[in-house]
Amino acid sequence: MYKLIPTVLIMLLYLAPVAQTIDGLKSWLAQDSHNRSSLSGEAFSKKALSKKEATEAATLLLADEYNQQRTALQTEWSNKLIIHGKDSLKFEYKVFGEKPTDGRSLFISMHGGGNAAPRVNDQQWQNQIRLYKPAEGVYVAPRAPTNTWNLWHEEHIDALFDRLILAAVLFGDVNPDKVYFMGYSAGGDGVYQLAPRMADRLAAAAMMAGHPNETSPVGLRNIGFTIHMGAVDSAYNRNKIAARWGVMLDSLHQMDPDGYKHFVQLHEGRPHWMRNEDTVAVPWMANFRRNTIPNKVVWKQDDVFHGSYYWLAVPEGVAKTGGEIVATYKGNEVNIESSYTDSLIIRLNDHMLNLDKPVTVRFRGKKVFRGKVKRSLLTVEHTIRERKDPGLIFSVELLILDGKLNGK
Repeated sequence: MYKLIPTVLIMLLYLAPVAQTIDGLKSWLAQDSHNRSSLSGEAFSKKALSKKEATEAATLLLADEYNQQRTALQTEWSNKLIIHGKDSLKFEYKVFGEKPTDGRSLFISMHGGGNAAPRVNDQQWQNQIRLYKPAEGVYVAPRAPTNTWNLWHEEHIDALFDRLILAAVLFGDVNPDKVYFMGYSAGGDGVYQLAPRMADRLAAAAMMAGHPNETSPVGLRNIGFTIHMGAVDSAYNRNKIAARWGVMLDSLHQMDPDGYKHFVQLHEGRPHWMRNEDTVAVPWMANFRRNTIPNKVVWKQDDVFHGSYYWLAVPEGVAKTGGEIVATYKGNEVNIESSYTDSLIIRLNDHMLNLDKPVTVRFRGKKVFRGKVKRSLLTVEHTIRERKDPGLIFSVELLILDGKLNGK
């Protein structure tokens, strides 16, 4: 008996911080959200987390965030009107098929029109509501907030779509790894623009009869992307540009066989209206599932800036139009192969690397870090509050400043 006592005491001492951290978090969460102190001011939030603690903390904090968001979004979903700041997004939706065990799919389908009277865009919206019928899923047809030519790639769209996706997850039984963008004509313009810059929200996207304007396909590395165009849809050279994108995607896939999965079809003899031949895009997309922690990320900033993308982020004020970052991880090594900025944030979780072993970070070929990393409750909370997405929760942030880890 005497020999067992020290062992028991050691075990209790080892487990005490774990209990203190999770019990402290539970007590903090039990308070009314309006009356809570800042989590960063709580002593238990400073302790390094174990893998098990990080998982439990993520579960607790996400549940809390979702409870708060249900309260905030219930009326918007019921009224079919998403509101973000001064902007709003009307939508209609239909539910198709039986709900799969892993949750429903979400198809966000953007109408055409643009640069026209409101009644014209309203008519295009009504057409879009009836246009596609997936075998399964929540099919959402939003009405563009404006009547401008660039209906679906103005700055307010990204935040409104983020909020729409969250509402569909909370109230439509949607699996956030089964989200798909699609659009026709001006809606296709939107897909060209939105899919690369919101790829970390998507499993796949389908562009029908649109024009990409200045956007680039390089950000599509980790989603499925399909293009459908009438072969004689020559206005604005849409058909020629679609064919050119097919060549670019072929080349990107050849150079990077694990990425850029795509299907491009120019429909023989068809002008702008493809007589529903493009509906083949819907089951093609449905085969894809989102990967939130791909082992390679190509992040190219559009003129609508995003502060984070998959497992990367940039400090406020750093984002630059056209700026590109290429980053990979393998084993326990992270490699920032190229970056337009000397300052960025690397986010890690236990699904990516073994965080109980030393991690190596290389920046533009130079080793800038090797050592143990600390899982942080505050990082878990921050990434949940920021993205509100179960697939984009991280417990470690490594900050590179001026090309050096933490600026050192």
